[in-house]
Amino acid sequence: MPIADRARMFINTCTWVRITFLALHLLLSLAPRAALAGTEGGTDAWVDAIRRLADRSLRERQAALESLVRSGDERVLVLLAALEEGRVVETPEGLVIRAADGASIDVVSMQPVAKAAEGRKFTLNNHMRTLIADGLVMARVAGGDRAARLQALEAMLAQPPASVPPLLIALLESETDGAIRRALRAVIALSDLGSGDPDRQLAAITVLADRMQPQVHNRLSALAADAAADARVRAAAEAALRALDSRRQVNAVLETVYFGLGLGAVLALCAIGLAITFGVMGVINMAHGEMMMLGAYATFVVQQTMPGALEYSLLIALPAAFLLAALTGLAIEWLVVSRLYGRPLETLLATFGLSLILQQGVRSAFGATNRAVSSPAWMSGSFSPIDGLDLTWGRLYVIIFSLVVFVVLSLILSRTGLGLQIRAVAQNRQMARALGVPARRVDAMTFALGSGIAGLAGVALSQLTNVGPNLGQAYIVDAFMVVVFGGVGSLWGTLVAGFSLGMLTKFLEPSVGAVLGKVLVLLGIVVFIQRYPRGLFPMRGRSVEA
Repeated sequence: MPIADRARMFINTCTWVRITFLALHLLLSLAPRAALAGTEGGTDAWVDAIRRLADRSLRERQAALESLVRSGDERVLVLLAALEEGRVVETPEGLVIRAADGASIDVVSMQPVAKAAEGRKFTLNNHMRTLIADGLVMARVAGGDRAARLQALEAMLAQPPASVPPLLIALLESETDGAIRRALRAVIALSDLGSGDPDRQLAAITVLADRMQPQVHNRLSALAADAAADARVRAAAEAALRALDSRRQVNAVLETVYFGLGLGAVLALCAIGLAITFGVMGVINMAHGEMMMLGAYATFVVQQTMPGALEYSLLIALPAAFLLAALTGLAIEWLVVSRLYGRPLETLLATFGLSLILQQGVRSAFGATNRAVSSPAWMSGSFSPIDGLDLTWGRLYVIIFSLVVFVVLSLILSRTGLGLQIRAVAQNRQMARALGVPARRVDAMTFALGSGIAGLAGVALSQLTNVGPNLGQAYIVDAFMVVVFGGVGSLWGTLVAGFSLGMLTKFLEPSVGAVLGKVLVLLGIVVFIQRYPRGLFPMRGRSVEA
């Protein structure tokens, strides 16, 4: 083959190789861009929104952020969290997120960037911050545990969105939890109240007719007073407000009953020990309140010695408080009371002096200031048996505890040998002695038992009020009132009288005040004792009848 032909073939071959190489290079350069178009932002709407978010116009940025919040895209949560924390940076290539370790993430593709250019922090105004906060709340509503979702919905109820986000409607359609569905409907209904559409507003009022939150009441009140609103809407809002006000009154009564039961449980618990001491021995123990104080301080000391076991410290404090108060009562009976039987006035003065000594001893040991006793987690917080009625767990446990103490003490008095001897001495001391009952030992054990129960009352009181040297003095008079009203020595009378006086006091306090309410209760007891000198449940026995 001639040399010219060979040269021509070589040139053509090189040309085709060059063309092929250029085509391959073009394909390889376009492939990442095509892949990026499919993955960077997932959809054209996401890419467009991010580009608008980087626009110089503040109005355009706000509109882009609004569309992102309404989109329901999963990547919005990452972007909003970064915006709230100030980690979004504007660079010449676009928006990037600065991670804590210094790495950068491209906002459009949500992929790491090898080396992002320097830029300035993305600026926000108040409107955009509000949008970000609302978007994060909606993201928390969509995911997380049940308690966090309900808390996020309560936050949205406090500040409902102006328009219903599509995310909430989608969540409502797929949600299976009844409480969350109910909260979602309430949030959507609150938003619909401001829609201006009478049909949507009427449907929203129907949904909100049983919601007791203050913001619901306020929005319905504003709608009922809006002269520009549809007449049917105003009438429905007024009817819903009347129903809500009626339920509020019922809830207020139920709340007062609950508080009265809580106070009654405390009074009954304080008076049970005094009832058996006074009923069996006939001793007016003015130091009974200080036994409660010792029980409360025992709870404080137990918590201080084991700060890492707060959940169990209260359970350990119960036997500690009982033993401390019982041993103190046993010492008082042996050293003082046993030498003054048959001399009630001197016993009253002696025990009153002992109460002052115990108060001063506690002041010297712990100081005159009150001490706070922490409540374990299972006693903290509140619960809502019905909408709009919040009741504290602490009072419920105190009520249950007082009933348990009452049942246990009743079993001790009715099913044990000591209980049989206590009842025998209470009914007829002389006959019990004649039958061989050691009345002297029964008196000592009765006094110790009554003091120990007062110590348990102190543990309960430590969960409702601060612990201080004067804790017992605040309840000793009320305890005597309960004992006298219920019947001296009667456990059932003490329980009924405690709960009755507690509820009566709580119903009087809102109208006449705490001080005047207590005065009226005292006057009522005086009038009652004039008619029934031995109380609601008088003791039976020959010595009593005599």
